[in-house]
Amino acid sequence: MHPASEYLRFLVTLTAVLDPFLAIPVFLAVTSRSEPAAGPRLAWVITFTVFLVLAGAAVFGEGLLELIGASIPAFRVGGGLVLLLMALAMLNAQAGAMRQTRAEAEELESREARGVVPLAVPLLAGPGAISTSIIAAQAGGPAHVALLVACIALVAFMLWIVLRVAPAVAPRMGTTGLNVATRLLGLLLAAIAIQTMAEGLRDLFPGLG
Repeated sequence: MHPASEYLRFLVTLTAVLDPFLAIPVFLAVTSRSEPAAGPRLAWVITFTVFLVLAGAAVFGEGLLELIGASIPAFRVGGGLVLLLMALAMLNAQAGAMRQTRAEAEELESREARGVVPLAVPLLAGPGAISTSIIAAQAGGPAHVALLVACIALVAFMLWIVLRVAPAVAPRMGTTGLNVATRLLGLLLAAIAIQTMAEGLRDLFPGLG
């Protein structure tokens, strides 16, 4: 078991990484081409997919790292760099290539909405969210991982709420409001990313401490 502050940090970090405000315009663009009943169904599919991917990363991620011979400190540095690149894109109110390439965006615009690829993965549950879940789960027992999965479920539930109310909220917030929310989350994520990289570097090079 870890201190409660660690789980709160994980909740905040994962919320900032997922950035539901950034997903709202994409979600509305996709559902606008479908019948009205498709919106709630797609929101559920996206949310459930995000939960499964991130919960799986928390449960099996450390074992996968051991299998390929990657250390947790090295993964902290790499994961922190990924988060920092995502944060820089968010500060510009953009999804960024780390979340979605131009080809993936064009694929999303041209195909029937399915929710799993590329909307849920990698736009939401992409490299940043997956690495965040793996890093948080390292060096923890079953109870710790279970609490992390509960945190992931809570964040997924908040994501579901945001997507469900998106048609009503988006017109009121407007593009500027959504961009401001994304930039604030990006600023928060940048600080978390640098902290994550610093912790990894300190573990890799104890002399730096």
